[in-house]
Amino acid sequence: MSADHDLADRIRGALWGTFVGDALCLGSHWIYNLGEMAQRFGPAGPQGFDAPAEGHYHFPKQPGELTHYGEGALVLLESMAAHGRLDLPDYWTRFLEQFGSPEYTGYLDHATRGTLENFARWEEANPGGQFHFQAGADDDQLAAATRMAPVVILHRHDPALLDRVEDATRFCQNNDRAVAYNKAAAIALLALLDGHGHVDAFQHARALARGLDPELGGEVWRKLENALHPSLDDTVTMIQRFGQACPLPQSLPSAVVCAMRHAHSPAEALLENMRAGGDNAGRGALIGMWLGALHGLDAFPVAWCAKLRAAPRIQIMVDLIVAKAT
Repeated sequence: MSADHDLADRIRGALWGTFVGDALCLGSHWIYNLGEMAQRFGPAGPQGFDAPAEGHYHFPKQPGELTHYGEGALVLLESMAAHGRLDLPDYWTRFLEQFGSPEYTGYLDHATRGTLENFARWEEANPGGQFHFQAGADDDQLAAATRMAPVVILHRHDPALLDRVEDATRFCQNNDRAVAYNKAAAIALLALLDGHGHVDAFQHARALARGLDPELGGEVWRKLENALHPSLDDTVTMIQRFGQACPLPQSLPSAVVCAMRHAHSPAEALLENMRAGGDNAGRGALIGMWLGALHGLDAFPVAWCAKLRAAPRIQIMVDLIVAKAT
């Protein structure tokens, strides 16, 4: 197999893994109490691609649909597939069409709501002005992280890659902590795309973490250091210890722990992550992205990819991204 073919397969794995990891958790997303999880899904827990119950954040979506994370990732994927790079004005147009439309009935997270509100205030104060696309919400959760794969893939040879990661983050999360953690996640993904093993990739991200932000770099380093030296407890227990919640100081190390523990079996990693509850969809998108880049598209059962209702759109965009990146 040629090096270009290897890279194309890793790209496909990273992109499909983002969406599979997200959609797998649709019905169990944001259930923090594992007792409630067992009551809802039975002793075996959720099986993946479960339908959200009435009253759930994602009701009445159907199995195979994406959460708001996956929907946001698809918006950026389509923009980057069209332009071959991060084009903030085009991304903004598509973002507004998706999430700013009164016809959108999905969940609006804090990052999305806050970004739309910030833009409305800016537009009122600057009629006719040129928007800068960096007025995201003050939010340190998983929104931008779950969209980052095409940014890293299409800018992997760009010396300013981490600046592009920052641009894509501040677009919807104008928050220094989000920028620092997302840069660390991107460094790991870049190493995996370049053919490094999972241990080397995450150790490389940790090694560079202190330099990512003068104030927050040490925090990111400590979180990665702890994640790379977890206890021998089961994965669900470890994720509870590192944190089930959305903020990146909890969610990113939890995702790293799961990816490291189950690097040999991406499907197992995604299932264990799902059954740990909390923001499993956001973590799942990261885990799928990383382990897809490690193993390629065969990392995931064919049936899982086929269950995605957006699969035809994703396939078209993935093919375009691969063509531009290899």
